[in-house]
Amino acid sequence: MKNQGTFRVWEWDPITLITQIIAMQCLLYFTLGIIMCFGDSFSGSSHRLDHIFQYHEIHVSDLEGRLVITSFITNSLVGSGALWVIVKRAKLCLDFSCTFYLIHLVICWWYNSAFPANISWWLLNAISAGIMCIGGEFLCLKSELREIPVGYQALNQKSEV
Repeated sequence: MKNQGTFRVWEWDPITLITQIIAMQCLLYFTLGIIMCFGDSFSGSSHRLDHIFQYHEIHVSDLEGRLVITSFITNSLVGSGALWVIVKRAKLCLDFSCTFYLIHLVICWWYNSAFPANISWWLLNAISAGIMCIGGEFLCLKSELREIPVGYQALNQKSEV
């Protein structure tokens, strides 16, 4: 499906979209795992997958729970950069952010054998998705809105390089 008559020609490519989704999932879980390892080392607790996937781990009552929350928020900032590097389109940042957190919901549901009913889990994931989406859109728009050199000066600058 080609869009004729616009500045950018965009073709729907499911292979590229699926590859980008897989790359985002792998990168974000990898960085979340690394951030969680640093947090667990800081708090002196053991490294467990429960911190990533079990919704009962998200609480503010102790240092371990606060570090889990901090890790998710920090990882959403990493996700903004990943959107900028992997997706590169501001109008797709919301889609990719929601896709990551929807897949995370399904994995948590499977891991816990129960639908997440903890309000803090939902709140943390909504805030993290918002930070990732808005940060990614900001970075992508900054790149997309760069001035395109046109005219005689642009040709001279190209030939000098």
